[in-house]
Amino acid sequence: MTKSAAHAALLFALISSWSTVNADPLQYPITQKIEHTDTYFGTVVSDPYRWLEDDNAPATKAWVDAQNKLTFGYLAQIPYREKTLERVKALANYVKYSAPFKKNDDVFFYKNDGLQNQAELYTQKGYDGKPEVLLDPNTFSADGTIRLTSFVLSKDGKYAAYGRTAIPGSDWYDLYVMDMSTHKTLPEVLHWARYSSASWRGDGFYYSRYPEPEKGKELTARNENQKVYFHKIGTPQSADTLVYEDNARPSYYVNVGTTEDERFAILSIQDPDKRGNALYARDDGAGDTAFKPIVKDVSEDSFGVVDNDGDGLLIVTNRNAPKQKLMLYDPAHPAEQDWKTVLPEGPDSLESISATGGKLFATYLKDVSAHTYVYDRSGHLENEIAFPGPGTVGGFGGEKSDQDTFYVYTTLNYPPTIFRYDIASRQSKLFRAPEIPGFKADQYESRQVFYKSKDGTRIPMFLVYKKGLKRNGKNPTILYGYGGFNITINPTFSATRIAWLEQGGIFAIANLRGGGEYGEKWHEAGMKLNKQNVFDDCIAAAEYLIHEKFTTPGKLTLQGGSNGGLLVGAVVNQRSDLFRVALPAVGVMDMLRFQKFSAGTGWVADYGSSDDEAQFRNLLGYSPLHNIKAGANYPAILVMTSDHDDRVVPAHSFKYTATMQEKNPTGNPKLIRIETNSGHGASNLAKTLEETADMYAFVWKNICFTPKFTK
Repeated sequence: MTKSAAHAALLFALISSWSTVNADPLQYPITQKIEHTDTYFGTVVSDPYRWLEDDNAPATKAWVDAQNKLTFGYLAQIPYREKTLERVKALANYVKYSAPFKKNDDVFFYKNDGLQNQAELYTQKGYDGKPEVLLDPNTFSADGTIRLTSFVLSKDGKYAAYGRTAIPGSDWYDLYVMDMSTHKTLPEVLHWARYSSASWRGDGFYYSRYPEPEKGKELTARNENQKVYFHKIGTPQSADTLVYEDNARPSYYVNVGTTEDERFAILSIQDPDKRGNALYARDDGAGDTAFKPIVKDVSEDSFGVVDNDGDGLLIVTNRNAPKQKLMLYDPAHPAEQDWKTVLPEGPDSLESISATGGKLFATYLKDVSAHTYVYDRSGHLENEIAFPGPGTVGGFGGEKSDQDTFYVYTTLNYPPTIFRYDIASRQSKLFRAPEIPGFKADQYESRQVFYKSKDGTRIPMFLVYKKGLKRNGKNPTILYGYGGFNITINPTFSATRIAWLEQGGIFAIANLRGGGEYGEKWHEAGMKLNKQNVFDDCIAAAEYLIHEKFTTPGKLTLQGGSNGGLLVGAVVNQRSDLFRVALPAVGVMDMLRFQKFSAGTGWVADYGSSDDEAQFRNLLGYSPLHNIKAGANYPAILVMTSDHDDRVVPAHSFKYTATMQEKNPTGNPKLIRIETNSGHGASNLAKTLEETADMYAFVWKNICFTPKFTK
């Protein structure tokens, strides 16, 4: 049978089977099984839904349509679904600002008037000037799904390079150039950029791009042969100068950035099999033509240039410093043993550092709460910046000549609030605070608790709920987790989460191992062969919430996205008895084949690979897809993914759902919600709000809770 004939036969079989679907939401479409096996180190692994990996095939598209018909039909029967969406929209309908940034006398900021799909970019003269819209991403597409991905001004402020998603929801984007004197976009367009932004030098900028993928394979093509180019303003992309390539190692990531004064071009090279990077520099100001090694070889250690200090470079690294330190590299004395320590490793993890206004702003995490200190350029401590309380902080960007800088402070019950910090006086002043309709911060309580995991490790967890909540074991609770890639899950505010909290719900964030909360050792404790620690930490969090009478298994939901979707899939396979509902979003569910698609090659450093025997056996032991039990008492599951997700391709969620429905056709619902024209996260605000409302409605229905909307 030809390939096209096979697809036609499969499509006919699928459509025939769907004729049995009726109003009963538990009568799932019968997904055709086509026998396929792979052998890994003598172990035969079946993969009967391999055909769902082809998201362009007619049969796959028909499967998506049938699953969405079933899921949205189920959701439509929930009587309070529309009220939930109305409430979520009302809570999101407030003016949202970003922290401003400056170039000469021009001030820029992003603003969303309330329910705009995308925030607009504004500019004005000084802080008191009249704002005008510079870029409105809502005009990029009819449905508001094309996003503005970056906006980078040249050193002199004459030009700006900005990115727009090339495909709704995708990580692919195109680069455009704006003449800032006229606010007009120039004719040149640069295609197939990914994982980089513009780094200006003079009359052009460095950027990284991939070869044009095969038509129809844009969303699943592996990330290979990334190259660095230099684009000169006023020329077509075909005239761009190749700056760096490594054809012998096609999977490597390569990027070039520049220091603020544009003197140094910094080349970073990363092997996806490792956590760290190599680092090279070229002194463009001195007319050098070749990159010289600072750190020649890629290892497990990371290196990032903060800025130059004259001839030297300020480099933040975790080499021999799991919680990170800041070093000064002198090209006249390049040996690592000759590097000077500016900020030594401390007891707390260094989360971020910036060089602004002639100072160093270093933010450390102490039990996941931010503390920011100001140092002079030699590393002498000047002062700590006082925040309203334990929480999350971001910002402190700017240039050497700036006299002030901005930061945003937030926590679970404190909306993102912008402060202006005067560098000379060392004083912070409120700049902008959001006004959220119907929300009063003093009606909610946020607290941090600690619990012990299976091996005795102390794990932090944040909780937020209405004041006066009774610990009677009856409270609807969402437990959120991630635990991977050295990413810290900070306590941050969500306006739409109020819809959950005001109904008496609890929201909990468990800071699992694998993240960056306590530095690289915390990360290492939850990666590769140690990944089970992450699942154990999550299970222990659920047990703590139950034991301390915050909730009960019948009221507990587990939520996570991307690597957190993997977490949800693995944990409910291992301890389905702890949860009533599971919400895995855009999850990595097939741990044996993730590296075959798109960005998956970059995750081997964290997960390992099925190409290695020891790692294969570890991956097979917890892979959500491969450990689904037949006839088990699984919680109600709402899988969420998007048709344009080219980071975690939707095949992960498709195969997981098909297997779950096949092996567990009765009991709690196992549904998949597949968003269109979206990617690794909703591509506009409208889709975000609809997804959030459906998630809450699904949870409330399956924990047998009826919300009361009085506002």
